[in-house]
Amino acid sequence: MKQEKKGLPLPPTLIKSDKVTIFPEAVLGYLVGPTLAATANAVLANYFNAYMSNVLNINRWASWFFAWIPVISVVFVIMGNIMVGRLMDRNRTIAGKARPLVLLSVPLSVLGLLVLFVLSPYVNETMPEKQTAALILLAIGYILWFAIAFPMYSAPHAAIVSLSTRESKDRGLLATISNACAMAAMGIASMVLPFFLRLLFVYDMNPAAGTPVTNDAGTIEYYIDEGGAVIYDGLASYNHWKVFVLALMVITVIGALIEYFFTRERVSEEAFRGGGEEKKEAIPIGKQASVCLHDPFWIIMMAFFFCFQLGGMIKNVSQLYFCQAMFPDASGNYTVSYGGALQGTLAIVGAVPTALGMLAAVPLANRIGKGKAILSGAVMAVLGGILGLLFPSNYPIVLVSFVIKALGSTPAMYLGLALLADVYDHQEALNGFRTDGFSLMIYGAIMAGMTGIATGIMNSILSALNYSASNISSPAIRAAMPWLFIGGETICYLIIFAMFLFMKVERCSALDHAAIKLDSGEEPDLSGIADNEELRQFNEQRRKNGKPELKIKGA
Repeated sequence: MKQEKKGLPLPPTLIKSDKVTIFPEAVLGYLVGPTLAATANAVLANYFNAYMSNVLNINRWASWFFAWIPVISVVFVIMGNIMVGRLMDRNRTIAGKARPLVLLSVPLSVLGLLVLFVLSPYVNETMPEKQTAALILLAIGYILWFAIAFPMYSAPHAAIVSLSTRESKDRGLLATISNACAMAAMGIASMVLPFFLRLLFVYDMNPAAGTPVTNDAGTIEYYIDEGGAVIYDGLASYNHWKVFVLALMVITVIGALIEYFFTRERVSEEAFRGGGEEKKEAIPIGKQASVCLHDPFWIIMMAFFFCFQLGGMIKNVSQLYFCQAMFPDASGNYTVSYGGALQGTLAIVGAVPTALGMLAAVPLANRIGKGKAILSGAVMAVLGGILGLLFPSNYPIVLVSFVIKALGSTPAMYLGLALLADVYDHQEALNGFRTDGFSLMIYGAIMAGMTGIATGIMNSILSALNYSASNISSPAIRAAMPWLFIGGETICYLIIFAMFLFMKVERCSALDHAAIKLDSGEEPDLSGIADNEELRQFNEQRRKNGKPELKIKGA
């Protein structure tokens, strides 16, 4: 395969097989690499809010910033994803449309983390002379990470699945494994890291700090202030975060490089057969948008991703606050470390059905279809959510609720991108081109922007309830937390259930694949395709777009 002559020289993929392989392609390119590359974002999504409130105490001296920076950043996130989508849509190299942008995300990710945690100085309410500079740097770093660096990785990462192959079953397998990496990255942040939070949120052990709280052995665990709030050593916590983030940078770089070298865009390579001379022109974004906005299946998929990501991110950003507010430690105090331990337990227990669901997702989809699998899972997620809302202060029942919801969410988690690829095929069959560019602008904006929207929703509620470490267990906050942690996701899955009653794109798959082969000059396989009303409607749409009909022999 010859390297594209124009543009920057790009290192070739290490995947040489024309067929999808489990190892090294699926394991390294779609699981190990993306897991490492996405870990930093999982950490920021779960803990950057707590970093601002418990290390820098921004909610005390700049509550407006605390509440609004996540919301304002969404505008930049959308703009960033539009930029990434256009770059990907115009990018035509033998390395693919998406994979080169994964490489480009590496320096941007390192820069974003540097600005947020290393270049931004330590500051708190007692340092007014540093506050303005710190807020400016934090705002730049926040937007650089969430609106530029991570979208530059996440949107191409999502696109690689649909561009990897035209084989639906292989694509479903890769989508399942690819989405498992999101679970794995979030698992590192929510299952492993919570047990080490005392290293990142360091207690102030100065005897003059306040009133000591001891364990059964009489050893001082931490100090509390007059309001009963645990006292943290902000400067020590800040320095520990700097070291931790340097490690995250290394992990991010290694993960992105693994993903680049062990993935392959076979669909993109089709344009370069014959030495690259048949390179296709990019489809105008307006033309792609017109097709998408008139496609009910595409609209359902984007609404699905919106609900799935919003519900999941509200759950993730509120999980630590929920565990801290609802469950006191043995001394009756509400601490980040104890809440973090309970959060970690929740995540570990919830990971079991999620991992089992990964093994069951593809066989279930092959049996009943991807859409019906997501529909069935949504019913289970809603039932689990209702159970948790009924008993939010009973930790064992919350665990059971979490497990049921996790099991119900697995089809949506693992099969969503594969189903979106089916929508791309349907659009290509009807219109002669794919809408990856426009679709991934919207998808990327949703997936990256929901962190800001979910955090903004939670921070606005916390600010309205006058949240601080000393009133985390107030009746108002205890009443709000279950609806954030459990209720938000439950409502989203109820909406997903209603939408997927109308998701029928998989019924068109045989027609779609036959039409794509016909348009590429190959002889389509028409076995199993009946001359019926569905075929006639399909051909009518193709005629409107100037495409030849599918003709069944003998019909």
